[in-house]
Amino acid sequence: MNKEKTKGKGGKLIVFSAPSGSGKTTIVKHLLGIEKLNLEFSVSATTREARGEEENGKDYYFLSLEEFKNHIKNEDFLEWEEVYRDNFYGTLKTEVERIWSLGKNVIFDIDVAGGLRIKKKLPEETLAVFVKPPSIDELKIRLKQRKTESEDKINMRIAKASVELATAPQFDRIIKNYDLATALAEAEELVDGFVNPKAE
Repeated sequence: MNKEKTKGKGGKLIVFSAPSGSGKTTIVKHLLGIEKLNLEFSVSATTREARGEEENGKDYYFLSLEEFKNHIKNEDFLEWEEVYRDNFYGTLKTEVERIWSLGKNVIFDIDVAGGLRIKKKLPEETLAVFVKPPSIDELKIRLKQRKTESEDKINMRIAKASVELATAPQFDRIIKNYDLATALAEAEELVDGFVNPKAE
């Protein structure tokens, strides 16, 4: 992504990262509905299969392994990661440029490693927020209630969550999602302050 080209656009990047089941998706959906924040959701690319009623281009850009690897080779990603074996996720630079061209700010619902990579690449434009669950036990309960994954997959996510929680201090802000209404209000205030800074 040509950094100079994006300079004058005024677009901001808001990253929400958290272990799976922490509630970041709920927070991001809430923020997208608030007009004054002028947000557009960054659709990630992935090699995994679509789940349930997920739509290509709306929920994810579903790519084959070969397509994804070609994009890596061509340096088309702002960030990417192999989350599990042959299970890739990434943010295409064209997606960020598409949203900035609409005059909007980009909001990401993205895993911890990806969130930190975006912050590192574009530190001035990015607000990186970590959503902290009440506990690992609570996380496990939430993941089981989803009924979308096997016990093995849930255990893999829980193991990963312990590692991810240790990265929280590297983020700009931490929101504790112990009470959803409080977390939503805190997120709204935080993002509003970042995208609509008050003149000193």
